[in-house]
Amino acid sequence: MIGKDSATRRWSIGEVARASRMTVRTLHHYDEIGLLRPSERTASGHRRYTGDDVRRLYRVRALRTLGLSLEEIAGVLADSGGDLAAMRELLTTQLHGLEAHAAQVQRLTQQLRGLLGQLDDAAMPDPDQFMTTLEMISVFETSFSTEEREELARRRADLGPAAVEAAKTEWAGLVERLLRHVQDGTPVNDPQVRDLVGRWDALANRFHADGAAGERTKATAQRVWGANSEEIGQSLPWPVERMRELVDYLARVRQAG
Repeated sequence: MIGKDSATRRWSIGEVARASRMTVRTLHHYDEIGLLRPSERTASGHRRYTGDDVRRLYRVRALRTLGLSLEEIAGVLADSGGDLAAMRELLTTQLHGLEAHAAQVQRLTQQLRGLLGQLDDAAMPDPDQFMTTLEMISVFETSFSTEEREELARRRADLGPAAVEAAKTEWAGLVERLLRHVQDGTPVNDPQVRDLVGRWDALANRFHADGAAGERTKATAQRVWGANSEEIGQSLPWPVERMRELVDYLARVRQAG
């Protein structure tokens, strides 16, 4: 661990490997490709890592967690160096991701406490409550990767609470209008319908990153809905079956366009 004399302390590759839960082989690889080269070596050639090296390793690990490739990480580090602003941005991104993760944990915690409360009252929770909890655990564990959750949390944080609430209101209005078109059987190539779907997609895009990262989170969101529409639909003010019809309608509109 880093102690009080970290400004002058040096760490062996074994110490760094143990602290970071990385293998010595991985650290050798980082050294070979120039991603993390220890600043010093002993007279016998053993690697020694300085405080700056440890900070660089932290950034490497954090960026890796966010889904960047080693090549992309090298580019980020080359562009930003070791400045305070870059480190602040990285730590803020990590914090947002952890906060989103904590919110999910809190919801699941409340659900489990509710079950335990019923047991304390000598009442066995009914099967539906256990099913709901199982579904929450399943969605929590298998839906979005850590990187995807962090990316979604970062986008929400960038938008801010007011913009997020405004987007929810706008989305609800779009749902109502499009559901009427579904009920009326409006052709999927109708200009008004296409305009509404365009607004729907533009609204959704605000919550996803540009490029490949955004496409990944969109694809995951679609898979989550497909696999968990019944559970997700229970939290919405519209019947689940109508929402399924709407999602199918949106897909046909996009395909026709």
